[in-house]
Amino acid sequence: MPIQEASKIWMDGELVDWRDATIHILTPTLHYGWGVFEGMRAYDTARGPAVFQHRAHMERLHRSARILQLDVPYSVDELMEATRELIRVNDLPSCYIRPLVYLGYGEMGLNPLPSQVRVSIAVWPWGTYLGEEGLRNGVRGKVSSWQRIGANMIPTGAKAAGVYINSSLAKVEALQAGYEEAVLLNEHGHVSEGSGENIFVVSDGVLMTPPLSEGVLRGITRQAVIEFATDLAIPFVETTLLRQDLYLADEAFFTGTAAEVVPLRSVDEREIGPPGPVTKQLQDLFFSVVGGKEPAYDHMLDYVKG
Repeated sequence: MPIQEASKIWMDGELVDWRDATIHILTPTLHYGWGVFEGMRAYDTARGPAVFQHRAHMERLHRSARILQLDVPYSVDELMEATRELIRVNDLPSCYIRPLVYLGYGEMGLNPLPSQVRVSIAVWPWGTYLGEEGLRNGVRGKVSSWQRIGANMIPTGAKAAGVYINSSLAKVEALQAGYEEAVLLNEHGHVSEGSGENIFVVSDGVLMTPPLSEGVLRGITRQAVIEFATDLAIPFVETTLLRQDLYLADEAFFTGTAAEVVPLRSVDEREIGPPGPVTKQLQDLFFSVVGGKEPAYDHMLDYVKG
């Protein structure tokens, strides 16, 4: 999906024109993938744009950086205010938000520690990641031939730039085979996650998702959906899932900032079916929350204009 340009990008405390937000070709992050990032969304509400789970995302950015020994030169609060300012300056009612912590020009090699840590934040209008049709009626998934990286290969708890070649390979394979999304298994053959989403299944009325120990990123939307399920008295458990559990599921769906809450209607040509009642209930509540229509969950929204 082509990027729709905005006016300004925030780079190291300065607002820079979109076309001037560039880095040197010898920036180490480009060569070695040494960096961390976040993905957030601001939604259009009656009170103006509101960032969903803003603090949780910026705190995860800091945790990811800590795992990779990157010393972020801005606090969580400073990054949150920079994001608010950026959305206001670009005059966007809703947008996708991409903070990036990367290594600046001046050092090269596999040792990142001498390099200067830089930070940028970009915002732009971005529609539904897996398409409106997928959001309504579900997407088709393919179990990938590419294995989800193990925690002893690269820390799976870090949202690290270099990790995502693993996800991209799985995504491209799925698309080229005629599917909308991939499902990755880990080294034990257990279900881990989608190429850019966490995964849930419903079986006999119980909502299930793999635990973090299966190589799962601690998804912000994942955690919100777990909170919603608890409040709605939907039985929930974190548990190991096998490929066959996807085939036999009564319902299944993906969660993620880009994807939001998207039903999974089939896996490997095994039909799960149209979005079921649990999926619809959680999806409806999610969009009501991010639209600022659920006062009980207002703590999940950071209103850009106060």
